[in-house]
Amino acid sequence: MVGVAKRDKHRNLQSAFSYIRSQISAFSFPHSEKNPRFSGEMANEAKPCPCDIGDKIEYGGLGEEVQIEHIKAYVVKPPASEKAIIVIQDIFGWQLPNTRYMADMLSANGYIAICPDFFVGKEPWSPSHDWSTFQQWLEDKKPTDIKKEVDVVLRYLKEQCGAKHIGVVGFCWGGVATHYIALQYQEIKAGVSVYGIVREREDRFDLKSPTLFIFAENDAVIPLDQVTTLETRLKEKCTADFQVKIFPKQTHGFVHRKREDINPDDKHYIEEARTDMINWLNKYM
Repeated sequence: MVGVAKRDKHRNLQSAFSYIRSQISAFSFPHSEKNPRFSGEMANEAKPCPCDIGDKIEYGGLGEEVQIEHIKAYVVKPPASEKAIIVIQDIFGWQLPNTRYMADMLSANGYIAICPDFFVGKEPWSPSHDWSTFQQWLEDKKPTDIKKEVDVVLRYLKEQCGAKHIGVVGFCWGGVATHYIALQYQEIKAGVSVYGIVREREDRFDLKSPTLFIFAENDAVIPLDQVTTLETRLKEKCTADFQVKIFPKQTHGFVHRKREDINPDDKHYIEEARTDMINWLNKYM
């Protein structure tokens, strides 16, 4: 019976992935293009950003944009659910179609998914920007300075959506934010930090929520020695459940910015990471 249950669970996950892919099949996908929506005229070649904006997805999403107090958010809901996931954007902003695709995938698995604008109207990063100016751009968009926005979103999910179990998933900038939230909020049932680490806080290994960390072996943004240090110190200090997983041959952004349908060599790793994400949430929520 256990084997049957596992097969059924795997089949349901694959069905959810197929459902989301079917929703975007009507859109055109030029195989050679990168996502142009936030890229300006062209990528900056003098000081290129190591955080590649990824494959083009002309995807409008299955949800809607709403105003929640002082922030906007993309929300997608399954027919009935008391479980919700806060999906946290990367440096390219809350409107990146790739991130909304992830939110819709989570909704297809039974979660209310909300992707708020954690930049609160400020301009997202663009590949046309000079990477040498990144720290200046980041100054008023620190992923560890989001408590006000997190509290607003939690209140909305509880009071307006009836959510009783809330988790967090974040990518890149959002991965750092997810790590931060896992340190601060006991009420968060589970977190998945996808290529993101809090580096500067002394309490960064004292997780309050079960957290899965997903990394890429060939990540130009997060060197493997930082990942090794994270895992070692978590084993020493952390009392919450956690897992650190490194995907071979992958680069920063592979989980949500690479399209599995046009990257055959990476497809297995992309789908495995997404399945790991959903399995982790299902386990703790």
